[in-house]
Amino acid sequence: MDGTVLIADDDRTIRTVLTQALTRAGCRVHATGSLGQLMRWVEQGTGDLVITDVMMPDGNGIDTIPHIRKLRPDLPVIVISAQNTIVTAIRATEVAAFDYLPKPFDLPDLMLRAAQALARRVRKSDLQPQPEGVTTTEESDPSLPLIGHAPAMQNLFRLVARVLNAELPVMITGEAGVGKSVIARSFHELSERSGAGLAVLTSADTSEEAIQQAMQRASGGTLIIEDPAGFDQAAQARLIGTVESWEAGPSRAQMPRLVTTAGPQPQAEVAAGRLRADLYFRLAGVSIEVPPLRARVDDIPPLARHLLARAASQGLPQRSLSPGATALVRAYPFPGNVRELENLMRRLALIAAASEISEAEVRANLPEVSQVIAMQPVPRAAPASAAFAPGQGGGVAALPLGEETGGQLSQSVETHLQRYFDLHGDQLPPPGLYDRILREIEKPLIEIALDATGGNQLRCADLLGINRNTLRKKLTELNIEVTRRRKLM
Repeated sequence: MDGTVLIADDDRTIRTVLTQALTRAGCRVHATGSLGQLMRWVEQGTGDLVITDVMMPDGNGIDTIPHIRKLRPDLPVIVISAQNTIVTAIRATEVAAFDYLPKPFDLPDLMLRAAQALARRVRKSDLQPQPEGVTTTEESDPSLPLIGHAPAMQNLFRLVARVLNAELPVMITGEAGVGKSVIARSFHELSERSGAGLAVLTSADTSEEAIQQAMQRASGGTLIIEDPAGFDQAAQARLIGTVESWEAGPSRAQMPRLVTTAGPQPQAEVAAGRLRADLYFRLAGVSIEVPPLRARVDDIPPLARHLLARAASQGLPQRSLSPGATALVRAYPFPGNVRELENLMRRLALIAAASEISEAEVRANLPEVSQVIAMQPVPRAAPASAAFAPGQGGGVAALPLGEETGGQLSQSVETHLQRYFDLHGDQLPPPGLYDRILREIEKPLIEIALDATGGNQLRCADLLGINRNTLRKKLTELNIEVTRRRKLM
């Protein structure tokens, strides 16, 4: 790696680490804790690459980029920031930063991007100078809980930033409660269309008149379509017809951008016939998947703090989480994702006895892990051809338990049990754990076995390998209702 790198960061440790790493890589380095000094070096013609923090004592690093580009259009700038919000990623993209990395960053990753920047200097013909004097605050909007340092969220932010103003329909997929609707609105509120209309179309009102009115309200702006798989087939056909008439009509220039929210597997909805294929391909110009909260557990503590601040901005008491409370919140699986986390933070803000929320208060307001497991939807049984495969001698070989998830059943149970213990911190769970856990496993096992045997208790007992009288005793103990059905093994 060859070149002179200018570093601007008010953290002395970061300046030292970057200076040493870049020097070892063969670069010359000038480091400062001041944007003013950085700009003096730029004005003097010093440097082949700039690495700058955002929030600096004497200004905002992103706001300096238009001035840097005006002075030296060929000088690439890499932005690093502890403010891991979607707004940061979008702002960095808008001012044509070479790249953006959240703090704490991975040093080898930053070195790789620095090498790419030095090898691929920005060409003047690629740049469109931005107007000076544009300022922004890096404090995240309390009404926009789109923050996250996890790689999955940072990739999402970068993708949103790239396609924010593209003339393409967007489909945002993910589980319930992950924030799809918030991201959909950000496509309008943070884009060049924010000054025009915004309308939301749901399955509650999909008459031809309602669709036409929604398109008119969103003229030149954005139309958000929530869960089109929930529309009936006639409504989906009307929506396609309305979109086609706008595309071919005299108001094409004012056609709203289509932003859709959908479940985690919209293609499965197409395959099942709930979502028309022609509508899906019309809406999914760009697909953006929002990860569930359990896939980014390190984001839970800062997101919880953000949501507490948001609650305070809306009139609730100002609260913070104690270290024990933070650890407990981080360990919880949050099947309801961000929506569940927000509801929990608002509830704790209201009922906490002091300004700092205690571990005991969090524990008292979190459901038992066993209850959470019970609330999870049970996957539908796979067809017999998928559950069994030809074995030796013309028989069948059963699919091992847990194989459908890539691991053993015992590993899944161990994960849930460890979370249960983690929820209790330094304390032990209530006595009687053995019987409670066995009960949680026994009931769904017997219910599924009964369903598979059509309610035939003799066959069910044989399938489970237990005595029929034992099965009857379990049915009574677990309050399982038995009805005979036509389904047979």
